[in-house]
Amino acid sequence: MLMGSVKRRILITVVSIFLLISFFSYWAYNRLYHYFYSPSLPVIGKQVSVDIPLGSSTTAVGEILEKENIIPNSFLFRVFVHVKGLDGQLKAGRYSFSPFMSLNDIVHLLTKGVLYSPGLRFTMPEGVTIDVIQAILEEKGLVTAEQFKETVRDEKWAKEFAFLPSPDSQESISYLEGYLFPDTYEVAEGASCEDIVRLMLKQFEKVYFPDFDARAKELQLSVHQVVTLASIIEREGKVDEERPIISSVFHNRLFREQPMLLQSCATVQYALGETKPVLTEQDLAVDSPYNTYLYAGLPPGPIGAPGRASLEAALFPANTDYLYFVSKEDGSGSHYFSTTLEEHNRYKDLVRKNRQ
Repeated sequence: MLMGSVKRRILITVVSIFLLISFFSYWAYNRLYHYFYSPSLPVIGKQVSVDIPLGSSTTAVGEILEKENIIPNSFLFRVFVHVKGLDGQLKAGRYSFSPFMSLNDIVHLLTKGVLYSPGLRFTMPEGVTIDVIQAILEEKGLVTAEQFKETVRDEKWAKEFAFLPSPDSQESISYLEGYLFPDTYEVAEGASCEDIVRLMLKQFEKVYFPDFDARAKELQLSVHQVVTLASIIEREGKVDEERPIISSVFHNRLFREQPMLLQSCATVQYALGETKPVLTEQDLAVDSPYNTYLYAGLPPGPIGAPGRASLEAALFPANTDYLYFVSKEDGSGSHYFSTTLEEHNRYKDLVRKNRQ
């Protein structure tokens, strides 16, 4: 009886010790896994740049990272590098560490030698023309006029990006006009003009495909027609909410049983090569295929680079019967919309009063 009681206590003790060891092992595993594979920096932290000198040992690298608060413990850093078999493989250089990087990510960066290079940032506003894009890039010191003109005229882009019109087609008078997507970009120092143009074309591709392209096919419109129409909407529309309504006016004019001239002032200004607050009768009579007061349908190509909102408006016009619009010229950027010429003329009289 006594022997059985002793055996029971021994068994309970052994099981308790086993459970404690198992619990501690599980706890230790989770703590180490969290340390090695969860973000090392506080989430609210910023990008941190650090120099790792040539010939630095694993110990020295760990101490540098701990001093810069990139890792909390240099000893565990050394253990992790040793366990991964990466001793002696950490590369020197200047690195940038994100607050979302785990210890595993940090070690991976150091072994691959992915060095930090400060980027040069530039912004292209919606509606800019090829000439304005060139001026912005020149001002930033990223390209020369000669480099840019030569690059955007290169016929290879049409081979690399299937959505571009053929350089020798009738509709490609300005070739890349409208396709260098307006956005904020960051490029590495020393990036070539070709790199920059490719980056902007890829951004257009990313925005347009596949959703906008699918909708264009529903409407039986080519990419070039969509971009051309969107570029006109971009230049005419100043208020985002009005873009689909402006689009509806152009759709109603283009696709009615008896099509009407677009009569967009923005296309005339593009033909003139300057933006005028008020166009004269002489301006409206300029003989250019871009003058939609004289030539039916869409102009040969885009008149600027449309942004996402204008591309969307071109493909998803509002459901209206409007055929006319005129800027209120009251500082709001809004327009008066109408279905008849008589109503449109009344609004034009009102605009003249607003202008005074």
